Formats: sequence, structure tokens, C-alpha cells
Amino acid sequence: MEVGMHEEVRVNGWDELLENLFMGSWIPEMQRFRSPYAFRGMSESCHRLEASLSRLGGNPEEKEKHLIRNFRKYASRNLVEHDSVWDWISLAKHHGLPTRLIDWSFSPLVALHFATQDVSNFEQDGVIWMVNYNMVHRYLPEVLRKELEEEGSGVFTVEMLSTAARSLNKLGHLSEEPFMLFFEPPSIDDRIVNQYALFSMMSRGSAEHHTWLSQQPDLVRQIILPAFLKWEVRDKLDQANVTERVLFPGLDGLSAWLKRHYTTRI
Repeated sequence: MEVGMHEEVRVNGWDELLENLFMGSWIPEMQRFRSPYAFRGMSESCHRLEASLSRLGGNPEEKEKHLIRNFRKYASRNLVEHDSVWDWISLAKHHGLPTRLIDWSFSPLVALHFATQDVSNFEQDGVIWMVNYNMVHRYLPEVLRKELEEEGSGVFTVEMLSTAARSLNKLGHLSEEPFMLFFEPPSIDDRIVNQYALFSMMSRGSAEHHTWLSQQPDLVRQIILPAFLKWEVRDKLDQANVTERVLFPGLDGLSAWLKRHYTTRI
């Protein structure tokens, strides 16, 4: 690990992996285990934390405005419980529209699934990103911190965001400097629920998660999953029923699970 960089740990076995994933989850005041981390699994450790919106090129905020407007126009109104930009951007992200949002999970095992779901990438090291959302939210503008404190919540809901900022533009103008936040999407379907999902976003569409977090290295941990360990992790997740069949309910998830389950290891 280089000086000034976030913590990076390369594990060498299943037990060491679990120990690192659950590190810091003991809360003495509660006498319970409650991790303050959001987890994101990626099949290749070289990949950056990058929102899909930024990969379109051009002016992200300008393109985002058109994407969301047209998504709302053509999608059925009864698909969202509340007609707010936070409901719509959550639904759009969930169905593959490029947005400023990045997917995370409260579950480290769900993150491990996404780091090991593609067996064609098993020759590459994977990674689990861990970001302390409690510490991330210390950098929020006062109006947003107050909203969390009044609710006694660690992350936002779409209703809470609607109270503090009714549009993406208003969110960006809450602070002169860009900031990051985490929120739970509405329970759109069983996939969202089963994946124990949450989203992160930057206050501005042009700001990058990776860049912002690199300036706050104490908020981040990276667990490197060596290529040689991926098959063991994958088999143990399957035994624990952390599979596509559960995380992607329906025939598509069932088919994906069966295809991977019966893939011959070479």
C-alpha cells in the first residue's frame, strides 16, 4: 500500500477473506455486529469506481438531464410509488440506464457473488470495495446531515432525499464542493430486496467517485481476491445459496445459475 492511498489487503484464504470483510462490524454501544460499510464486488481489481454515466463521454450532466427526462416520458407512471427524481433515477439505474449511481450492497457475500459470477474472468484477481458510509456522510452539507440525524438513519431513503433536495440540480447546489452520499432504493422488485441493495452517487454528474474517495483514503478499504481463490469462494457461496437463482429471481437468474453451476473447471 502506497503512502496516502486507501487500505488494500490481499487475502490468501477463505477465513482471512471473511475476517477482513467483517472487520469493524462490532458496535460496543449496541453489543451487536453492525457493519458501517457498503460493499461492491468487481471481477477485475484493476477497474475503477466509475458510474455508467461517465462512460458515455461528453458532458455528463447535460446527457443525464436528457436521459432521465426521456426515461420518465416513455416509462409507465405506475412503475414508481412517488413521482420524484430519486424514484425515477433508481428505477432507471435498476433497468440499465446510464446514471451517476453506482450499485452497492449491505451484504459482503452479495458483493463476493458479483466478484465471482463470471467464470470467464477467473484468471484475473477480483476486488471487494468497502466504503464506510457513516464516515462518507460526515462530509455532507448541514441540511443533509440534519436529515439523517433526525431520522436516526445511516443512509438516505428516496423520501428523505426528496425532503432535502427535490432535483439533481438542487442537490448539486447544496455545496460548492462535490460530495458523495448513499441511499437505499425503493423496493422496486425482489431483485433489489434480495441483493440488500443501496446506491451511491456524487452530488454532481461530472464528479467521480474514484477521485473523491482517493482524497478521503480513510473511508475506503480494498480487499483483493486472488484469482487462485475464486473457485473456492464461488463454490462456498453456492453452498450458502448466494446465487443468481436467489439474487435474480425468475427464469433468467435460474438459467444463469445453472449455466455457471455446470461449467467445467479447466
